[in-house]
Parts: sequence; C-alpha cells; structure tokens
Amino acid sequence: MIFVLELLLLVGLVALLTVFVTKSILLHTAQAQGPDQSVTDPLAPVQTPTPTPEPTLPPWVIPAELEAVATEETHPSNLIVETAVEVDGERVETYTPTREISFGAGEAYTEIQGIIGFRGDNYRSGAAYGITTMTNKTLAADWSVNTGTLTAPDGNTWTGSGWTGQPLIVEWDVETQQNMNLYDWAKNTPGLKEVIYACMDGYVYFIDLDSGEKTRDPLNIGYTFKGTPALDPRGYPLLYLGSGYHSGRGTSRAFVVSLIDGEVLYTYGNGDRFALRDWSMFDASPLIDAETDTLIHPGENGILYLIHLNSKYDPDAGTVSVDPDEVVKWRYKSTRNGSQYWLGMEDSPVVWNGYIVMADNGGQLMCLDLNTLELVWVQDVLDDTNCTPVLDVEDGHPYVYISTSFHEGWRSWTQATIPVWKIDAVTGEIVWQTDYTCCTESGVSGGVQGTIAVGKGDCADRIFVPVAKTPNVSAGILAALDKKTGEKLWEFPTKMYSWSSPVDFYDANGKCYIAYTTFGGYLYILDGKTGEELASLDLGGKVEASPAVYNDYLVVGQRNCKIQGIKIS
Repeated sequence: MIFVLELLLLVGLVALLTVFVTKSILLHTAQAQGPDQSVTDPLAPVQTPTPTPEPTLPPWVIPAELEAVATEETHPSNLIVETAVEVDGERVETYTPTREISFGAGEAYTEIQGIIGFRGDNYRSGAAYGITTMTNKTLAADWSVNTGTLTAPDGNTWTGSGWTGQPLIVEWDVETQQNMNLYDWAKNTPGLKEVIYACMDGYVYFIDLDSGEKTRDPLNIGYTFKGTPALDPRGYPLLYLGSGYHSGRGTSRAFVVSLIDGEVLYTYGNGDRFALRDWSMFDASPLIDAETDTLIHPGENGILYLIHLNSKYDPDAGTVSVDPDEVVKWRYKSTRNGSQYWLGMEDSPVVWNGYIVMADNGGQLMCLDLNTLELVWVQDVLDDTNCTPVLDVEDGHPYVYISTSFHEGWRSWTQATIPVWKIDAVTGEIVWQTDYTCCTESGVSGGVQGTIAVGKGDCADRIFVPVAKTPNVSAGILAALDKKTGEKLWEFPTKMYSWSSPVDFYDANGKCYIAYTTFGGYLYILDGKTGEELASLDLGGKVEASPAVYNDYLVVGQRNCKIQGIKIS
C-alpha cells in the first residue's frame, strides 16, 4: 500500500515537472520570436473570439447591391410591346454603356445650397431648403415681379406661371457669382440667393430672394416654359430646361443654357425621327449624373434622352461649355397606344441606384435599368399621369408614392376612382392603395396633378397628397396619409382645387409645416401633424405653379403674370 502511494506521488511530480518544462520552452520560444509573434498556451482555457459586427447602413440608404426585379404582375410584357435604342443616330440591338450610371441618396445629389430642380433631387424629396422659424405664424406679401404672355402660332396664349412652374433658388459660390452676367450690385452682394424662374411668356427671370430686385436681365428664349428647369448639381453655371409648346421661333425643344452670358449652348428633341409621337414638349425637370456627366431627360415624344455632355467649367477663366459626344435615346410602345392613351412622359423622373422610375401619359409606371436600357418592371397606373413619383427609403428599402389623373373620356365622362399608391420600387408591386372619387373637365383634369410631399421630422410617418376636383368639380382636398397603411390621418378641404404641389418645410426642432396653394389663389400654411390651418393669404390670382421655400421665404408664380415673394414669420 505504501509502495503504491509512493508510486502515485512520483508520477505526480513527473507530471508537474513536465508542465513546468513545457511552459518554459514555450515562453522562451515566444520571446525569441519577438513581440509580433504569438504562441497559444496549450493548457490555457479556450477563448471564443468575439465576432466582428457586420457594418450596418443607415435606414435611409439603399444597399448598392439591391437589384430591381419584376413579378408576374409587373412583368413589362403585360403592357409594353416594343422598345428600341438609338446611339448617335444608329439603332442598336443590345446596349452597352460607355459609363455606368449609379446615383446615391437624394441628399447626396448636390452640395449646392438651395433647390436646383423640381422637388430638389433624384428622389424628388421636396422643394424646401433651410430652417423656417414660424414664430408668429403669419404670412406677408413682401415683393412681386411682373411677367408676361406669349401667343403661339396656333393662337394659344400662355400667361404667367403654370403647371408645374416651380422656381429654383440657389446661393452661388463666390467665384461663380463673379463669373456670371449679374448686375454689379448682385455680384458684390455676399450670400446672394438667386431665384431663377422660367415662365410661360418665354422668359427666364432672375431675382434676389431677399429684396425682389432683378439680379440680371431676364433671358428671352421665346418658348413657353410650363415645367421646372434644373441647375447642374456640380455647381456649373448651366441651366437645363424644356419648352412646353411651340412658338414663333420654331417647334418645341429642350435647351442647355450658359448662365455666364445667357447663350444657348445646345438644343435637342425637336423633329426627332426616332420618336413615335410627334410631340416634342418637355415638362419634365431633368437630372444630371455628375459622375458620368450625363443629362437624363424624358420627353413627351416618348423618348428618354441620355446625353453625355462633355461639359467643362473653368472658374479661373470664367468659361463654361458643353460639347455632347454621345446621345443615347430609348423609346417604347404600349399595348394601349392607338387608343386615346398617349406615349410620352410629362412627370419628372426618379432615379435610385442605376434605375429610373417614370410615369407616362398612357397609364404606365415604368422602371428602366439605365445601364442596359431594358425595362425591369411596369405597373398599371390607369390614366394620364402628370404628378411626379417620389421615392422614400424606409429601413433600407425604396418605395414610390404616386397617383394619377382623371382624363375626361378615358375611363369615364363624369367621375372616376383616383387611387393613391405606395409601390415597392424594387418589384413594382402595390403595397397599399387609398381611393378618392374625382370629377374632371375637358382640358382641366381632376385627380392628383400636383406631386405628393413625403413627410420628415415629426411627420416622417406620413405623406401629403393634393387631390383635385373632389368631392365636386370645383373643390379639392389636401390629405395626410399614413406611410405604412395608407390610412387617412387628416384632410384639409378647400373650395377650389389645386394642381400645385404642397411643400413640406421645418423649424429647428423638426416640426413639419405644409405650404399649400390653390387655383383659387390662396396660400395656406398647415400644421403637418394635425392639419390645422395656421395662416393663410389671398395671393390675388390663380395659382397652378408649385412654390418653393428657402428659410423664411416662399416664392410662387401665378397665372395673372406675377411672381411673389412671401415672408413667413
């Protein structure tokens, strides 16, 4: 028994000695290898490594790898029978881009201070910039600028500012301000905020936001401008705008204009033999992809134009130029063409990543891959659609909010259903639909002509929809709808309808206010949360155009040949 115990004790001593020797060897080896080498102690407890967390994107960012795809319901062949592509005048069967287009978030579209296109950016996020105080909740007409009229060769007379007619408001950088043909006092005004307004009398007006004084001579291009122009998001002194009707100077077309001297640098769209519809009007506000120097502009002739501008701006020399060296055109034909449904796009396009989403005059909402020029999905939106789609990113997923018009005789002669849709921008599927019953008149459509405003701040849970000619032919409603369900949260009825787009703007605490104008000539400021009327102002003339808000100023044009600057306080 004693022998066994002694044997066990000896074995234990040998084991301890072995451990000591092993650890000494490992420590010596580690020291010899230096501090950048590591040796794992075989006798140490196993440590489970903490996994590195995957980087997460902010909820308002669309993943770059997200790809649009059709479902059975939204397959393009359900509504589109033909597409074609032309590059520099030659038809091509397969399109391979020279430069790949991929847009970022709407807030990254430009670093320019101001509103540089219809609803501001590639998501059409809104027509407001800066912070509004709204301390007194009052409105005051501060200044006005007179505009004029233009009579077309067929006798049609266009007056003042019409649909969509939104102003641009921009604070130029100092160098560019000095390079442009501004009046001397305007060149020497620090922080000059310039209103740029293209009107239906054929002129583009330039106005100091703070004073209402003209900052330079109006630019007489001589074509009716119904839609909203666009500025270059890179800060180049270039203006892109499309004519809405023919004039005594020729058929309607689109223009690229130098804001250094007012020279028209390039035109396109008129007499285009590739078009299936001879209607070269351009009410859409174009987008410019800064990375690829590409102008993106849908036309009412049924063509989407992608033009590589080859633009150059030399601030030191004070020169700007374009010399397009690649013009790509895409067109389509619908199963509905040949009836009263028209080809062509009057709305301004939305772009997310490499996809453009646009509605047409024939009741189709289309998603097109800009890098293959192949349709991805098409959704039936029933009628002649004039309001611009707006894109909202919710938990990293893009959705489109849109509605449509009621064109007399297309679906009915008296009343028709006007749906407001939330649509999955990836698949084109309808998420929810909220209906209104609207009336119409010949040439004055009911439904949603103005563009939906997407709430932010304390109203990030809702959208704001202007519904015209409901419940009767004269009246209208501004509705706040829940983003998740489409539920009606509040409605603001007016005696006269609106074709104008409501503007959501905010104070320093993120409180949402809504500016809403009607054809009756009234401007209302509403609490976005409750729909309560906080202030109103009789503008003294019919309003079709859409306003823009910059800090404490609202600017809007009227059909009675007047642009007004309204002080919000």
